[in-house]
Amino acid sequence: MKKRSIEKAFRQSLAIFPGYMVLGIGFGVLMISKGFSIVHALLMSVFIYAGSMQYAGVDLLSEAASILSVIMMTIMVNIRHLFYGIAMIGRYKDLKRHKLYDIFALTDETFSIACSADTEDLDPDTYYFYLSLFDHIYWISGSLIGAFLGDILPFDFTGIEFSMTALFIVIVLNQWESSHDHLIVILSFVISILCLFGFGPKDFLLPSMIGIVAMLMAVRKKEGGKDV
Repeated sequence: MKKRSIEKAFRQSLAIFPGYMVLGIGFGVLMISKGFSIVHALLMSVFIYAGSMQYAGVDLLSEAASILSVIMMTIMVNIRHLFYGIAMIGRYKDLKRHKLYDIFALTDETFSIACSADTEDLDPDTYYFYLSLFDHIYWISGSLIGAFLGDILPFDFTGIEFSMTALFIVIVLNQWESSHDHLIVILSFVISILCLFGFGPKDFLLPSMIGIVAMLMAVRKKEGGKDV
């Protein structure tokens, strides 16, 4: 049963492999372009392992952002994981050996596979652990490859910092296409632009996030508590 669980986890993780390698390489190159080392890229991918938040973290670290800004940015970017965790309570509640790691390594892509996996004929402890581990290894490998390439090859890094912006643009466009109600996205853009002009490019992030959270709470209250 354990061998079968590992084999299934590996087969299903292969769907994640290409995306994690590409995004991981982009992250590694970005780290080197900002003056960080291969070791920094490795440590962030091992201990933070937060995808889009790692991209955001590069700029936050390079600009010496305040702790409050880092906390608010992390909450805003990763708040969706709260709902992932709630959805996985039933599947993870009886795990024993690797439960803490499984919780830590529950990324968007791992969740998309784990939440619908049929573990009736498997060892859940083994299956969830190796699914998370394989995905984590793909991300770490991509980050290291990108960092090594950025360190030894004569790249022109001009514009590489736009990779994080491009990632968020793709996320917003996907949400725009999948939803018929675009009010939230439009209001978020308006709030961000107003804060940009009001506070300047260096200080607009925190007030814009506070404004967006307040707007979401107001819209949700108006909609009678329904998800927005």
